[in-house]
Amino acid sequence: MAMENLLAKIDRLAGGRKAGIVVPSDGLEHPKTKRAFAWITWLLVFELVLGFGAVVYAVLIARAGEPVPFAVWMRTIVVLGMTVTLFYFFWRATKGFYWGYQRLRLFTQIFPVITLVMAAIPGLYPFWMITEQIVFSLVMIGVGDFLTGDHVREVFRKPED
Repeated sequence: MAMENLLAKIDRLAGGRKAGIVVPSDGLEHPKTKRAFAWITWLLVFELVLGFGAVVYAVLIARAGEPVPFAVWMRTIVVLGMTVTLFYFFWRATKGFYWGYQRLRLFTQIFPVITLVMAAIPGLYPFWMITEQIVFSLVMIGVGDFLTGDHVREVFRKPED
């Protein structure tokens, strides 16, 4: 019960006034929804592994004596944190919370743009980090593609106020 209260508070904070809106369960149980959610799960797991891999690689090269710029440390930690947040949004979307779907969709459309712009800044990141950012962006675009498909958009259609 205490956990449910905590989740309700987090939902209220993250979802705002739409925190309590839940989509009909028949849409969530549809095979197309389940298939989309399965793909999104694997793509987010890949993002998490990619993020952990970037942190591990940065630690390894730092321990080998190679300088790791502050921008790399910040980017790896922030993106890893954001990816964990995406899992929360996704988990709540799988439970039918409209706000979870809405936030996940928004972030999958914004993150790739920001990441690619940052990767394009000359000298900000080493080549390996630029490559990681491009892969991260492509996977995020894939998640966004599932979220903006006709079926999933219909399941999570905008509620009437």
